[in-house]
Amino acid sequence: MTSYFVSDLHFGLLGREEEIDRERKFVEFLEYCKTNTNKLFILGDLFDYWFEYKRVIQKGYFRTFTALQDLVENNIEVHYFIGNHDFMHRDFFEKELGVIVHEDVIDIELDEQKFFLGHGDGLVANDLGYNILKKILRNKSLQKLYSLFHPDFGIWLASSSSKKSRDYTTEKSYGEIDGLYEAAKKKIDEGYDFVLFGHSHIRRNEIYKDSHYINLGTWLSRPCYGKFKNNKFSIIDWK
Repeated sequence: MTSYFVSDLHFGLLGREEEIDRERKFVEFLEYCKTNTNKLFILGDLFDYWFEYKRVIQKGYFRTFTALQDLVENNIEVHYFIGNHDFMHRDFFEKELGVIVHEDVIDIELDEQKFFLGHGDGLVANDLGYNILKKILRNKSLQKLYSLFHPDFGIWLASSSSKKSRDYTTEKSYGEIDGLYEAAKKKIDEGYDFVLFGHSHIRRNEIYKDSHYINLGTWLSRPCYGKFKNNKFSIIDWK
């Protein structure tokens, strides 16, 4: 069994020409997955913002949706983890694409190895402010009220909020210690063999007590994917 992992593509952030090129590369990667993996895990923030109305989704990235659906129809198990830029998911990914959506971290066994997977937001020890904000943004009642806004306004506001969230994540200082690495070490101490996050955009592959902390960085700077096969994990640059 071979499992692939990607994170933090942030589609919708850059200019149109750059976005077209980035989507082309990602769709090529998804085509590659079709014959080279059994499971694909997207660890959050595929889009720079995502707000899904009951009958409306945001414009663009049709090729990405089609490629994901094509993977599922070819019996590739696709998992999507909601990130801090995923303001609201309803059922589009699950019902229309067949993707398995996770609202929180999970543990899963792959080839008899114990994995702890998540986007990584809200796991840093000294980030109380963000955890409060996360509870507000994920509140289903507040999301229903927000969805009463016209989609043009609602999606524009989500886009603006996403930029502020990204700036906050980029500029916030957690000190010299990588908070996600510290969170990962705690999970390893609990018995996990591999801990994978995104969120920080800092690419890492660290060994701690014979186990591994992996961060897949971001496709904004250096597109890559994680590959787990034969109990070995590697981070591979795409193209």
